[in-house]
Amino acid sequence: MDKDKVISLRMERQFIVNKADEQEYIALYRDLQPGLNVYWNGFGEPPVLSYRASFDDIEFNRERQRERKLVKGRFAGGNLGWIMPEDMELFIGLYHKPLTNPTLNQTMLLELIEKSGPYTIQQIKEETGLLVKEITPILHRLQEAFLIYEDQYDGEWDRGWYKFAEIFPEVNKERYTRKEALKEVLARFAYRFVWFDSGMAKAFYKLPEKEIKAAITELISEGVLKIEENGYVLAADMDILADYVPVKRNFVCALHRNDILYKAFEPQLKDWIAGLTKDLEYDHEPLQYLLIDGEFHGASVGHFRNGPYDLNDIVCDLSDAVDRKDEIIQEICRVNFGKMPLRFMGEYTD
Repeated sequence: MDKDKVISLRMERQFIVNKADEQEYIALYRDLQPGLNVYWNGFGEPPVLSYRASFDDIEFNRERQRERKLVKGRFAGGNLGWIMPEDMELFIGLYHKPLTNPTLNQTMLLELIEKSGPYTIQQIKEETGLLVKEITPILHRLQEAFLIYEDQYDGEWDRGWYKFAEIFPEVNKERYTRKEALKEVLARFAYRFVWFDSGMAKAFYKLPEKEIKAAITELISEGVLKIEENGYVLAADMDILADYVPVKRNFVCALHRNDILYKAFEPQLKDWIAGLTKDLEYDHEPLQYLLIDGEFHGASVGHFRNGPYDLNDIVCDLSDAVDRKDEIIQEICRVNFGKMPLRFMGEYTD
């Protein structure tokens, strides 16, 4: 397997090289759902696929939210995300956590919403006498069971909670088994990543690796996937890769920690960046990861804040990092609202 071919085709299919138009973007979004907003500073904002759109995708997705073309739920690991409503049954198959032994308060809130909803959290507080800190985890658990739905169609915080069946009356919660749903999303994942292994899929979907491997085994037996170098490739891509000519790549992307590429490689990246920063005496939490010419080669490090982050340093493992210093710093500044990093490779930048 030619690594350069895989990386190049991956960058093309994720539209890092040539930016997606609206239809291409919608197809990419669909294949790598659930969509997430910018890590840490994107609270209440629409999901984004940074660096991939030929247009302002934050505003595009804001409009899709308003039109309910993107809907909110708790999916991978119980985290919030946005999916296209036509795939709701698929994601119920992946992430449904049935409420088998509800508590008295869970039952009370569910009955309240089912009989008289929608309710905001403040209205639930007034109706039940429960505290917000008691109400919120109950709503989240009911949300994971796909019993209620949080209708966030804009950036407002005071939003209504509905009976799930009221918003999605046609949805069949039993349409997909977990394995059937996994097979569908793994085929999409394989197309956009070109080559992947079960660890990448586990990191991305936050599901047990044993179940992922079982779904992969069936996809192999069905001729959908082929085994290649301890990983997997779509069978249809084998001929494509044989004749594929890698495109020239010369770019720097500063990816936030909810980016789809970061999420797939998160465990490896955490270990790798820890090695690059272990001797730093100042705050060095990774803020953005540097995707350079299609591979991860560094990060901006410092401290998250509400407002401009503390950009204490940029670490990089490229042999020619100093030659690309200006290019790297320029991109870090751009995604941090013009703020200059204090250091580059341990040396002060001013």
